Amino acid sequence: MNKEFKANVSPCTVTEEELLLINKLTVKELKAEEVFTFKVILCDNEVDRDCERFDIAALEKLAELFVGVTGIFDHNPCGGNQTARIFDTECETSKDKVTSCGDSYVCVKAKAYMPITGKNADLIAEIEAGIKKEVSVSCAVSSFTCSVCGGDMRHGSCGHIRGEVYGNRKCHCILSDVTDAYEWSFVAIPAQINAGVTKGFEKEYESTDNLIKTVRDGRCVKFTSEQAKELCSYITRLEKEAEDGRLFRKSLTDDTVRYALLAVPELDADTIRNLCYSAETAELINIKNAFRSKASEFIPLTPQLKAKKEKTQTDNNEFKF
Repeated sequence: MNKEFKANVSPCTVTEEELLLINKLTVKELKAEEVFTFKVILCDNEVDRDCERFDIAALEKLAELFVGVTGIFDHNPCGGNQTARIFDTECETSKDKVTSCGDSYVCVKAKAYMPITGKNADLIAEIEAGIKKEVSVSCAVSSFTCSVCGGDMRHGSCGHIRGEVYGNRKCHCILSDVTDAYEWSFVAIPAQINAGVTKGFEKEYESTDNLIKTVRDGRCVKFTSEQAKELCSYITRLEKEAEDGRLFRKSLTDDTVRYALLAVPELDADTIRNLCYSAETAELINIKNAFRSKASEFIPLTPQLKAKKEKTQTDNNEFKF
């Protein structure tokens, strides 16, 4: 699940202490005039548009994990896309700002660097001009806690719905237990106004078939509106196919009964229909064909006056008694 926020990207002057941190990540020791550095807010503890938020422990873990992580473009993980690297992070608590939950606002601030080269000249100019200022990060989260009851929202152990109000509390999901930080990216269109984050985690299911298997296993699941639309479309398609199957089955049963009565007059229609209902469709097709073949021995099943595709003789035998 991806989330992107408008980030506060701003150039800064590298200090001697920061240059030491940068050179811990480089192969060749760089000088201050050889690097361009900038600050960026990666993520925070505000409830976002998807009604989710990081807890403080998650932000502290992200600050730890993102040191040394590379920056790319649009989450495209190829070597040629690497453009910058984070060399320092911190969790910063605002004294004046509070979140919608009434907590002190906390964000992860990072410092990144890139070499000053001809290749990076345009990107540096765009950062300085405020053009490149939206970023997002990709990380793994393993805990999804309901803000109302404390249940696991991913596995559906509670019945609360994100965004719904229970009493005076708006339900949201608390993201915690961060296990990894993958990368951070410059992106074109942010989803929200604060610092940017793309939260990644192991999907409970990736297809409709997996969803159905999860339900059959007796587990409750919750999914997005897009996944709900996909499931509804899948059910609608199944209903149409089922109706087509019922019509085909009825036609097949009627044919089987007709041929059976012709082939074995001693049988009655109800007995034959009961036989048809208990048979699988493939078996019913074989039964129908067997009765049809037997019936054709007694009564011609093809009209006598049916025109032939090819006329092989001209003696008018078709019209002789």
